[in-house]
Amino acid sequence: MAVAPGFDLVRGAGGLEHYDPDKGLRAVAVAEAAEKHFQRARDATRLLEAVELKLAEQRRFVLWWDGQEKNPGNRGAGRGGHRPSWTDDGLIAGQDGLPDRDTIHRWRVRLKDDKKFDATLAAAQARCIKVCEARAGHADYGRLANTGEVEWYTPAEYVEAVRDVLGAIDLDPASSEAAQRTVRAARFFTKEDDGLAHPWPGRVWVNPPYVQPLIMHFVAKLVEEVAARRTTEAILLTHNFTDNAWFHLAASACTAICFTRGRIAFEHRDGYTAAPTQGQAFFYFGVRLGAFWTRFAGIGTIMAPLPVKRLGDGPGPLA
Repeated sequence: MAVAPGFDLVRGAGGLEHYDPDKGLRAVAVAEAAEKHFQRARDATRLLEAVELKLAEQRRFVLWWDGQEKNPGNRGAGRGGHRPSWTDDGLIAGQDGLPDRDTIHRWRVRLKDDKKFDATLAAAQARCIKVCEARAGHADYGRLANTGEVEWYTPAEYVEAVRDVLGAIDLDPASSEAAQRTVRAARFFTKEDDGLAHPWPGRVWVNPPYVQPLIMHFVAKLVEEVAARRTTEAILLTHNFTDNAWFHLAASACTAICFTRGRIAFEHRDGYTAAPTQGQAFFYFGVRLGAFWTRFAGIGTIMAPLPVKRLGDGPGPLA
């Protein structure tokens, strides 16, 4: 899973030889203050950045801390002009401004392992967007699910492209009986089933409701399911609202994006088509980038988010 440029993670102990824990903990404190501010301001984009920075710095501290404990030869080394007291077990947590051992243990469990960090980050990103939308006064999914919103279906030509890439569609979590005449998923959830309340295993196709907060909830759910590895491969279709926080969340987690040439004429159950005022985007989540690229090249322009340099190396793509 990719994260926003400038907030990539330390994947291992490399690059920590000159780590300054005082500076790192100050960065955590600043990020936590920014997190509270942007949460109150309902600024989802900057809230995401603050949370990503906080988690990355907490992880860096854990990696440094565990390196100190495993190397007693580090005792007596400088730390901002002073070193906290040592015991036979190493540094004393909870003293000289250091986090206590319970806090360090909590950070270690959630952040040190790559897969656990990815899952923690995805869950935190989803919570950020949910908090901002909830504070903006939006209702939750359960209340909106039965409001009678008009349903629009993806034309068969696009669903077939999805099926060609995935091989088959194991789950469609935002669907209806009528839509399944085209989608033919092995399993699907209607609005009455509340697809957000269930796991999304296997190969997933998602064309979520294009209203807030539903679209945000479905995007956040997909990112969480991919990070947890319950969803093994997925394609998400949305409008190309590139200024929305949910769009950036999907873009930060996907393997590639196809921006459609022209606009998709979504179909109504009564037979007529919609005329959207903007284009659409297909997000691919999975490892078979070549299959997605080959099949969707005729549908639009495909872009693959680049990994960024490790934290501390400065911005820019990896060579």
